[in-house]
Amino acid sequence: MTSSPYYSIGNPNTPWLKEHKEQWLDAQQTKRSFFTLVVPKVEQITEQATLELIQYGSLDYSDIGKTGNTYPLLAFKSAAWKSDKPTLLVTGGVHGYETSGVFGALAFAKDHAARYDADFNLIVVPCVSPWGFETINRWNPLAIDPNRSFVANSPAPESAALMAFIQSLESPVFAHVDLHETTDSDNSEFRPALAARDGVTNTNWNIPDGFYLVGDTLAPQSEFQRAVIGAVEQVTHIAPADDNDMLIGVSLAQFGVINYATKALGLCAGMTDSTYCTTTEVYPDSPRADDQNCIAAQVAAITGALDFLRSQSA
Repeated sequence: MTSSPYYSIGNPNTPWLKEHKEQWLDAQQTKRSFFTLVVPKVEQITEQATLELIQYGSLDYSDIGKTGNTYPLLAFKSAAWKSDKPTLLVTGGVHGYETSGVFGALAFAKDHAARYDADFNLIVVPCVSPWGFETINRWNPLAIDPNRSFVANSPAPESAALMAFIQSLESPVFAHVDLHETTDSDNSEFRPALAARDGVTNTNWNIPDGFYLVGDTLAPQSEFQRAVIGAVEQVTHIAPADDNDMLIGVSLAQFGVINYATKALGLCAGMTDSTYCTTTEVYPDSPRADDQNCIAAQVAAITGALDFLRSQSA
């Protein structure tokens, strides 16, 4: 790991004040459209009988300035919902800039959900953070990371809305696959910004070249993680550990897998009491990957998880 130059906003070793967060927000730009790139794909999927579309909330950022907008919060739910079937939750775009998570969730819903409809209740939330998707950001406009905000009285509207939606279903989530990416911009932008916001020294991590998973330290479910890695390995390469046998500074639990304290950190993967959970990490900046390969890896992770769970109940 290496330290990086100080971020352009704020003062060294001093947490941001309100004015610094406003300065950061003012520097953001809309770079792509949720309404053009995501919503039409959602509408295509609603034509299928397997899944029904639910708008579980609305994200009102219309008054924040040049990037402001109001976004529908959209999810798919099995049309043939039955209380005696296990429930699988798929979430994408918790970090809006992590593109393959959004399109991987949509590709699964469109092309693969029907294969599992008889055995599982499915919930697919393709884009938890639409403002982050449009501005290609890890944070929301409040300079808050939604993926550290799945906690009681969440400060992130994106996280709070998703938690309320899942609780409203009154059906326990058996398994959860949360789709993410680790990108070169983590080191060039997002980690330096985080350190500046919090008034600490930034230390960049080694970006793994390839796909890996993050399990739950308290319930690692090693066989489940291994099955998902095996499925993804059929479509893309798995990240090797670094010279310290680590990925992003965390000791390897098994090939392609590290573990985090998902609940303690307020991660999306820890938002339920699911028996099985995993967070995917795709590396879109690899010379060995492209956009479609990254999407395929996300889909393979979901289907690999479902195939494992189905085999356990057979």
